[in-house]
Amino acid sequence: MKPLSKKAKWLLPLVIFGISAITILASSSKTTQPNSSKKIVKCCSNPTPTHVCVMKTILGIDSSEDGKRVSTFITSPMVDSAVKRGVEWIAAAQAPDGGWGSGSHAAQNIMDPHAVNTDPASTSLVTMSLLRNDNSLEKGKYAEALKKGTEYLLRAVENCPANQDQITTLTNTQPQVKLGRNIDVILTAQFFTNILRYEIKDEHLKKRIEKALDKCIDKIQKTQSSNGAWQDGGWAPVLQSALANNALESADDIGRSVDTNKLRRSREYQKMNFNADTKSAVTGDAAGVLLYSISSTARASAKDAQKAEVVIDKAKKDGKLDKNAKVTEENLVIAGLSSSESKNFSTAYKVNEAAKGEALREDVMEGFGNNGGEEFLSFLMTGESMLMQGGDGWKKWYDMMSGKLVNIQNTDGSWNGHHCITSPVFCTSTCLLILSIHNDMQFSIQLNGK
Repeated sequence: MKPLSKKAKWLLPLVIFGISAITILASSSKTTQPNSSKKIVKCCSNPTPTHVCVMKTILGIDSSEDGKRVSTFITSPMVDSAVKRGVEWIAAAQAPDGGWGSGSHAAQNIMDPHAVNTDPASTSLVTMSLLRNDNSLEKGKYAEALKKGTEYLLRAVENCPANQDQITTLTNTQPQVKLGRNIDVILTAQFFTNILRYEIKDEHLKKRIEKALDKCIDKIQKTQSSNGAWQDGGWAPVLQSALANNALESADDIGRSVDTNKLRRSREYQKMNFNADTKSAVTGDAAGVLLYSISSTARASAKDAQKAEVVIDKAKKDGKLDKNAKVTEENLVIAGLSSSESKNFSTAYKVNEAAKGEALREDVMEGFGNNGGEEFLSFLMTGESMLMQGGDGWKKWYDMMSGKLVNIQNTDGSWNGHHCITSPVFCTSTCLLILSIHNDMQFSIQLNGK
């Protein structure tokens, strides 16, 4: 990953949540039917060699000040070096079949990436980290590795029977045991969503990816429990459920057919894991670890929280609200939302603000006590939430997190966990996603013509 040059400063930030207030209100209130028309989605065709793309389909920061801060954000040489070494290590860890693996839960001591079976969950994390670091199917130093990884994931989905919930016959992998049996299909759906943000010139390949994504969406939706969580959640079920929520959100954003009732139930489940008034987390589904619960809640509530801010900002500009008006249920009604929408968005905003603040506490950042793959994944979700909301919080978080990760990187360029998910493939790809998280910002505003 290269620092942004002066010429690249026009590349504005991630997460532009309000393409417009109209778009936001329409997408938030729509109900998706099997034959409903798709939203128009622009693809990335930016020819700039240093251009990067998104892991998560987020619509971005609707603020020129936030945009200016991020578009001029430059990482330190130490971070650049850490990312370069990490990408080199992860590319070399690719197996001949095009995939990557985290290994078995029963053999967490195996750190050689070529001594384990490949799996879709790990492969998806790696391919997303390559996307976020200057690679596409056609361009970039590791474009070929990305192509092979994409084919690996397509085969996994295409060869899977429609009536089978999982897309792999592997069992008891490190990601599955700790994050849930559905984690392979969830992360694979997320990758397909991200890559569809690019301009894919091969129409046959594009249709394969779309079909595979739709198949994954169906499997994800079928495995949701009645309380909004996801079945077979592993050691920390709240993390799998948060990732499933992200996958469905992303797919919905790019116009795929998603059951909005299931997405609503998913968000409600995440809100129940954190009490905004007492700032206390419900950790029963988070293995008793505050970090897992708080990061999942912050991430899952971020989109609705951002929508609330956009609606209030527009109401201020239109003269409906005073310039000092806050995000409240009453103000959202004045701004034009229905009572049910106002209650939902104001609750999400309140939960998100409280959860983000708690996520920066030192005792929460400690997670389980030392770093495992679950900690890295939680850090990533916290960071994405920070970015989606904009402001100064994300910079404070990034400075703290990048320093932490650079200091614990292994001499060979990898990262590994010290409990639960120890896999260097899983941990390295997740750390790369964290360290290059701001790249999403530049892409999203560029994508929307800002």
